[in-house]
Amino acid sequence: MTTRTRVLLVGATGETGSSIVDGLLEAGHFDVAALIRPRSMIKPAIATLRERGVEIRSCDLQASEEDLVQALKNIDVVVSSIAPSEQESQIPLAKAAKKAGVKRFVPCGFITVAPPGGIMWLRDEKEKVYNHIKQLYLPYTIVDVGWWYQLSYPRLASGKIDYAMTIANDEIIGDGTAPTALTDLRDIGRYIARIIVDDRTLNKMVFAYNIVMTQNQIYDLLEEVSGEKIERNHVHEETIVHRVLAARQSSETYPFDPLKFIPRYIAEYQLSWGIRGDNNPEYAKYLGYLTSKDLYPDFKHSDFKEYLEMVCQGTAKGIYTGRIASKAQQRSFPRTESSDSLFSRGRTFPRTESSDSLFGRV
Repeated sequence: MTTRTRVLLVGATGETGSSIVDGLLEAGHFDVAALIRPRSMIKPAIATLRERGVEIRSCDLQASEEDLVQALKNIDVVVSSIAPSEQESQIPLAKAAKKAGVKRFVPCGFITVAPPGGIMWLRDEKEKVYNHIKQLYLPYTIVDVGWWYQLSYPRLASGKIDYAMTIANDEIIGDGTAPTALTDLRDIGRYIARIIVDDRTLNKMVFAYNIVMTQNQIYDLLEEVSGEKIERNHVHEETIVHRVLAARQSSETYPFDPLKFIPRYIAEYQLSWGIRGDNNPEYAKYLGYLTSKDLYPDFKHSDFKEYLEMVCQGTAKGIYTGRIASKAQQRSFPRTESSDSLFSRGRTFPRTESSDSLFGRV
């Protein structure tokens, strides 16, 4: 008889969290629970989780340590996939997990490969949590997943795939030859179902990815699948660095302002995977990751061409389409003071010692 593992998910109704729910339930040997804020208990998505057999535990991440420990009672593994702005809220959860005897804590990684220390603010926010987990001596696994299929392709002039898109994604970064690792969002949960019961991944970082492609190859493939010609809009290295510096200046506000930080996320992602070339398996191994290809050579991932065919046929599921800043029909983020400062063309920033550190690895 297969031993059942009791898993608690934080962020179970988000894009990544939903994939993890699917993967764990499909595997069949997990008892799945979801930690839900009390104010969110009436949402339809929570009722849907219950109907699928997910246990609902009501507790806020800002609750007392005693309440959090109680919410984690009899849990083997905690998997967090919370919003980018909430990373540090995992710190009290980790403390409670230690007290509750949780056997493995999977903090909210699930991004592209990038080194810590000034390349991506989001990566550095996550590293604060990782360091705290290690100080607690809490068993952990960090999982990153590369760039999603669902975010990797450009729009078509016909507009027929706009329904599935979050942003226009109409730029080729640099010359478009930087290889970047891609993963289908739908596969993330299937990877997690293997990783969290694998002794080899305990106290390790894992890079779970499907394929490696360049932007030029992605454009070529979408042209083949769609039969449409796609304009190649190259954005040069200096422009990306300019955007990063402008976005960082604009986002130096507190409390967190999504309209300022979303442009920063985009610019720093473009810098990391598009200019520096961080998001690839070779660099991941250099940084100390185990890779899904080495761990699970039998894993059958979703085919990228088949996914693009679904997109063109109108049968793919859109992502983030219910959020104000991500409606497919907008095709870009609304013009605001913060986005103007990101995309303006009149300002320039001189090369300095600090800006030099943003450029590609040498």
